[in-house]
Amino acid sequence: MVNAGPASQADRMLDHASIAPRPERRTASWRDGWTLTLVAAAAIASLALAIILAGAASAEAIAAAIRFTARTSFALFLTAFTASAAHRLWPGHFTRWQRRNRRYLGVAFAASHAVHAAAIATLAVLQPAAFHARAADMARAPGLIAYGFIVAMTATSFDRTAAWLGRRAWKALHFTGSIYLWAAFVLGFGKRVPQAPGYWLPIAFAAAAMALRVVAWYRGRTRVSRAAARGA
Repeated sequence: MVNAGPASQADRMLDHASIAPRPERRTASWRDGWTLTLVAAAAIASLALAIILAGAASAEAIAAAIRFTARTSFALFLTAFTASAAHRLWPGHFTRWQRRNRRYLGVAFAASHAVHAAAIATLAVLQPAAFHARAADMARAPGLIAYGFIVAMTATSFDRTAAWLGRRAWKALHFTGSIYLWAAFVLGFGKRVPQAPGYWLPIAFAAAAMALRVVAWYRGRTRVSRAAARGA
Protein backbone atom coordinates (compact mmCIF):
# COMPACT_ATOMS: atom_id res chain seq x y z
CA MET A 1 0.00 0.00 0.00
CA VAL A 2 1.05 3.59 -0.52
CA ASN A 3 2.08 5.39 2.62
CA ALA A 4 -0.54 8.13 3.00
CA GLY A 5 0.77 9.63 6.22
CA PRO A 6 0.39 9.07 9.97
CA ALA A 7 -3.42 9.12 10.15
CA SER A 8 -4.07 6.52 7.48
CA GLN A 9 -1.13 4.45 8.68
CA ALA A 10 -2.66 4.15 12.15
CA ASP A 11 -6.03 3.32 10.61
CA ARG A 12 -4.69 0.27 8.86
CA MET A 13 -2.49 -1.16 11.60
CA LEU A 14 -4.91 -3.96 12.44
CA ASP A 15 -4.61 -5.71 9.12
CA HIS A 16 -6.90 -8.08 7.25
CA ALA A 17 -6.59 -11.60 5.81
CA SER A 18 -6.47 -10.64 2.13
CA ILE A 19 -3.80 -8.47 0.59
CA ALA A 20 -4.79 -4.91 -0.23
CA PRO A 21 -5.44 -4.27 -3.93
CA ARG A 22 -2.32 -3.44 -5.83
CA PRO A 23 -1.13 -3.97 -9.40
CA GLU A 24 -0.52 -7.67 -10.03
CA ARG A 25 3.06 -8.68 -10.83
CA ARG A 26 4.05 -11.51 -13.08
CA THR A 27 6.49 -14.01 -11.63
CA ALA A 28 8.11 -17.16 -12.90
CA SER A 29 8.30 -18.81 -9.48
CA TRP A 30 5.64 -21.23 -8.31
CA ARG A 31 6.15 -19.83 -4.82
CA ASP A 32 4.64 -16.46 -5.73
CA GLY A 33 1.48 -14.98 -7.13
CA TRP A 34 -1.39 -16.85 -8.69
CA THR A 35 0.88 -19.79 -9.45
CA LEU A 36 1.25 -20.29 -5.69
CA THR A 37 -2.53 -20.25 -5.34
CA LEU A 38 -3.03 -22.79 -8.12
CA VAL A 39 -0.30 -25.11 -6.83
CA ALA A 40 -1.68 -25.02 -3.28
CA ALA A 41 -5.26 -25.60 -4.45
CA ALA A 42 -4.29 -28.46 -6.75
CA ALA A 43 -2.15 -30.14 -4.09
CA ILE A 44 -4.88 -29.92 -1.44
CA ALA A 45 -7.58 -31.19 -3.80
CA SER A 46 -5.37 -34.06 -4.99
CA LEU A 47 -4.42 -35.15 -1.48
CA ALA A 48 -8.03 -34.96 -0.26
CA LEU A 49 -9.15 -37.11 -3.19
CA ALA A 50 -6.31 -39.56 -2.56
CA ILE A 51 -7.35 -39.90 1.09
CA ILE A 52 -10.93 -40.67 0.08
CA LEU A 53 -9.98 -43.14 -2.64
CA ALA A 54 -7.40 -44.89 -0.45
CA GLY A 55 -10.13 -45.55 2.07
CA ALA A 56 -12.60 -46.76 -0.57
CA ALA A 57 -14.82 -43.71 0.10
CA SER A 58 -15.73 -45.03 3.54
CA ALA A 59 -17.17 -42.68 6.15
CA GLU A 60 -13.84 -42.76 7.99
CA ALA A 61 -11.87 -41.90 4.86
CA ILE A 62 -14.13 -39.00 3.93
CA ALA A 63 -14.02 -37.74 7.53
CA ALA A 64 -10.22 -37.87 7.34
CA ALA A 65 -10.33 -35.76 4.16
CA ILE A 66 -12.62 -33.27 5.92
CA ARG A 67 -10.17 -32.99 8.82
CA PHE A 68 -7.23 -32.66 6.44
CA THR A 69 -8.80 -29.79 4.50
CA ALA A 70 -9.86 -28.07 7.71
CA ARG A 71 -6.21 -28.10 8.80
CA THR A 72 -4.86 -26.85 5.47
CA SER A 73 -7.47 -24.08 5.51
CA PHE A 74 -6.46 -23.08 9.03
CA ALA A 75 -2.75 -23.03 8.14
CA LEU A 76 -3.31 -20.91 5.03
CA PHE A 77 -5.67 -18.58 6.88
CA LEU A 78 -3.20 -17.94 9.70
CA THR A 79 -0.37 -17.36 7.21
CA ALA A 80 -2.42 -14.68 5.46
CA PHE A 81 -3.93 -13.35 8.71
CA THR A 82 -0.51 -12.63 10.26
CA ALA A 83 1.36 -11.57 7.12
CA SER A 84 1.53 -7.82 7.66
CA ALA A 85 2.00 -8.02 11.43
CA ALA A 86 4.77 -10.59 11.19
CA HIS A 87 6.67 -8.51 8.65
CA ARG A 88 6.23 -5.37 10.75
CA LEU A 89 7.67 -7.07 13.83
CA TRP A 90 10.24 -9.36 12.20
CA PRO A 91 11.20 -8.12 8.74
CA GLY A 92 13.05 -10.83 6.89
CA HIS A 93 13.06 -13.08 3.84
CA PHE A 94 10.13 -15.27 4.90
CA THR A 95 7.94 -12.46 6.21
CA ARG A 96 8.60 -10.44 3.03
CA TRP A 97 7.40 -13.45 1.02
CA GLN A 98 4.44 -13.84 3.36
CA ARG A 99 3.35 -10.21 3.03
CA ARG A 100 3.98 -10.13 -0.73
CA ASN A 101 1.76 -13.17 -1.24
CA ARG A 102 -0.91 -12.35 1.33
CA ARG A 103 -3.62 -11.99 -1.33
CA TYR A 104 -2.68 -15.26 -3.00
CA LEU A 105 -2.49 -17.11 0.31
CA GLY A 106 -5.95 -15.78 1.16
CA VAL A 107 -7.38 -17.08 -2.11
CA ALA A 108 -5.59 -20.40 -1.56
CA PHE A 109 -7.34 -20.58 1.81
CA ALA A 110 -10.66 -20.06 0.04
CA ALA A 111 -9.80 -22.84 -2.42
CA SER A 112 -8.88 -25.16 0.44
CA HIS A 113 -12.17 -24.45 2.16
CA ALA A 114 -14.02 -25.09 -1.11
CA VAL A 115 -12.42 -28.54 -1.15
CA HIS A 116 -13.45 -28.89 2.50
CA ALA A 117 -17.06 -28.13 1.53
CA ALA A 118 -16.83 -30.61 -1.34
CA ALA A 119 -15.63 -33.30 1.08
CA ILE A 120 -18.59 -32.60 3.37
CA ALA A 121 -20.94 -32.84 0.37
CA THR A 122 -19.29 -36.14 -0.59
CA LEU A 123 -19.98 -37.47 2.89
CA ALA A 124 -23.63 -36.39 2.59
CA VAL A 125 -24.04 -38.16 -0.76
CA LEU A 126 -22.04 -41.35 -0.19
CA GLN A 127 -22.45 -41.79 3.57
CA PRO A 128 -25.72 -40.06 4.54
CA ALA A 129 -25.99 -41.77 7.94
CA ALA A 130 -22.51 -40.60 8.94
CA PHE A 131 -23.26 -37.13 7.58
CA HIS A 132 -26.46 -36.74 9.60
CA ALA A 133 -24.69 -37.95 12.75
CA ARG A 134 -21.98 -35.35 12.14
CA ALA A 135 -24.44 -32.61 11.20
CA ALA A 136 -26.27 -32.99 14.50
CA ASP A 137 -23.31 -31.34 16.24
CA MET A 138 -22.83 -28.61 13.65
CA ALA A 139 -24.00 -25.01 14.04
CA ARG A 140 -25.15 -24.33 10.51
CA ALA A 141 -25.82 -20.59 10.61
CA PRO A 142 -22.26 -19.58 11.72
CA GLY A 143 -20.81 -21.88 9.07
CA LEU A 144 -22.96 -20.37 6.33
CA ILE A 145 -21.98 -16.87 7.44
CA ALA A 146 -18.31 -17.90 7.33
CA TYR A 147 -18.67 -19.22 3.78
CA GLY A 148 -20.49 -16.01 2.84
CA PHE A 149 -17.51 -13.98 4.03
CA ILE A 150 -15.11 -16.29 2.20
CA VAL A 151 -17.00 -15.86 -1.07
CA ALA A 152 -17.24 -12.08 -0.67
CA MET A 153 -13.58 -11.69 0.31
CA THR A 154 -12.40 -13.91 -2.54
CA ALA A 155 -14.53 -12.08 -5.07
CA THR A 156 -12.99 -8.77 -3.99
CA SER A 157 -9.40 -10.04 -3.98
CA PHE A 158 -8.97 -8.96 -7.59
CA ASP A 159 -8.00 -5.46 -8.66
CA ARG A 160 -11.14 -4.68 -10.65
CA THR A 161 -13.64 -5.92 -8.07
CA ALA A 162 -11.72 -4.24 -5.24
CA ALA A 163 -11.73 -0.94 -7.14
CA TRP A 164 -15.47 -1.33 -7.82
CA LEU A 165 -16.18 -1.92 -4.13
CA GLY A 166 -14.13 1.08 -2.99
CA ARG A 167 -11.30 1.28 -0.48
CA ARG A 168 -13.35 1.97 2.64
CA ALA A 169 -15.91 -0.78 1.99
CA TRP A 170 -13.12 -3.18 0.96
CA LYS A 171 -11.25 -2.60 4.21
CA ALA A 172 -14.42 -3.01 6.27
CA LEU A 173 -15.33 -6.27 4.52
CA HIS A 174 -11.90 -7.86 4.78
CA PHE A 175 -11.28 -6.74 8.36
CA THR A 176 -14.69 -7.92 9.58
CA GLY A 177 -14.48 -11.14 7.58
CA SER A 178 -11.02 -12.05 8.81
CA ILE A 179 -11.99 -11.49 12.45
CA TYR A 180 -15.17 -13.53 12.01
CA LEU A 181 -13.26 -16.39 10.39
CA TRP A 182 -10.66 -16.31 13.16
CA ALA A 183 -13.45 -16.56 15.75
CA ALA A 184 -15.15 -19.35 13.77
CA PHE A 185 -11.96 -21.42 13.80
CA VAL A 186 -11.47 -20.87 17.53
CA LEU A 187 -15.06 -21.79 18.39
CA GLY A 188 -14.98 -24.81 16.09
CA PHE A 189 -11.82 -26.13 17.70
CA GLY A 190 -13.11 -25.28 21.17
CA LYS A 191 -16.20 -27.45 20.71
CA ARG A 192 -13.96 -30.44 20.01
CA VAL A 193 -11.65 -29.99 23.00
CA PRO A 194 -13.75 -32.13 25.41
CA GLN A 195 -13.47 -35.13 23.07
CA ALA A 196 -9.96 -34.40 21.78
CA PRO A 197 -7.73 -32.20 24.02
CA GLY A 198 -5.24 -31.95 21.17
CA TYR A 199 -7.42 -29.19 19.73
CA TRP A 200 -5.94 -26.88 22.34
CA LEU A 201 -2.90 -26.66 20.04
CA PRO A 202 -4.63 -24.92 17.11
CA ILE A 203 -6.47 -22.71 19.62
CA ALA A 204 -3.06 -21.67 20.98
CA PHE A 205 -1.85 -20.92 17.44
CA ALA A 206 -4.94 -18.81 16.79
CA ALA A 207 -4.47 -16.90 20.07
CA ALA A 208 -0.82 -16.28 19.22
CA ALA A 209 -1.79 -15.00 15.78
CA MET A 210 -4.26 -12.53 17.25
CA ALA A 211 -1.72 -11.43 19.87
CA LEU A 212 0.81 -10.87 17.08
CA ARG A 213 -1.58 -8.57 15.26
CA VAL A 214 -2.47 -6.64 18.40
CA VAL A 215 1.20 -6.12 19.31
CA ALA A 216 2.03 -4.99 15.77
CA TRP A 217 -0.94 -2.59 15.80
CA TYR A 218 0.05 -1.17 19.19
CA ARG A 219 3.68 -0.64 18.20
CA GLY A 220 2.66 0.98 14.95
CA ARG A 221 0.23 3.28 16.76
CA THR A 222 2.92 4.21 19.27
CA ARG A 223 5.38 5.07 16.50
CA VAL A 224 2.79 7.23 14.74
CA SER A 225 1.93 9.03 18.00
CA ARG A 226 5.61 9.74 18.69
CA ALA A 227 6.17 10.99 15.16
CA ALA A 228 3.13 13.28 15.46
CA ALA A 229 4.41 14.59 18.83
CA ARG A 230 7.84 15.35 17.35
CA GLY A 231 6.25 17.18 14.42
CA ALA A 232 3.98 19.27 16.67
